[in-house]
Amino acid sequence: MTFQRARSAEQREERRRKILDTALVMLDEMPVAEVSLNELSRRVGLAKSNVLRYFESREAVLFELLDQALGGWLPDVAAELAAGVDPGRSVRERGDRLAAIVANSLAGRTVLCDLISAQAGVLEHNVSVDVVVRYKRSALASLDAMVELFARHVPEVGAAAKQVCLLAMILAGGLSTHCRPSASTLAAYATDPALAELRIDLAASLEHGLALLISGAVARG
Repeated sequence: MTFQRARSAEQREERRRKILDTALVMLDEMPVAEVSLNELSRRVGLAKSNVLRYFESREAVLFELLDQALGGWLPDVAAELAAGVDPGRSVRERGDRLAAIVANSLAGRTVLCDLISAQAGVLEHNVSVDVVVRYKRSALASLDAMVELFARHVPEVGAAAKQVCLLAMILAGGLSTHCRPSASTLAAYATDPALAELRIDLAASLEHGLALLISGAVARG
């Protein structure tokens, strides 16, 4: 698809949206590291220099997608928690249920987890201070919204809620990279089945880790 020069604000926004939508499709097909500006430009139908009129770098595109993914996830998980956590249960039961819901919700959003895992090592490089500041402010707002959810369903977590939420997101990103073994690793597991004990399931591992974070925060009071 080839665009004519965007002359109106509506046309520029359409162009910007097309770049983001195309990058999102690419993330469904390949890991973050393989999303190149050259391929993105080719698929959008723009010269690379024209893509850079809308986003200062490949990383800036990915930052925007991370921000949107977080914003889309929070209302969904809020609804899942409202329906799935019984306020009449014990703190242990509520904490475990919250951990299960959040873990399964994140595990079902592979693009979000991939972008979180790439944030510090990829997304925060080759971008201007302005882009980082803008994203970090939005990320803080998302973190505060997540903290409010934890405090609503497991208020016993107390002042540790923000740290628990921050570590939960980092854990989701880190675990996601370990839950997609390479072809060689899969072959090694097939060669020696005992090694498969090291294979990680994202939802189960994240649920366990988050439950430990919550119970530890409650115990420390």
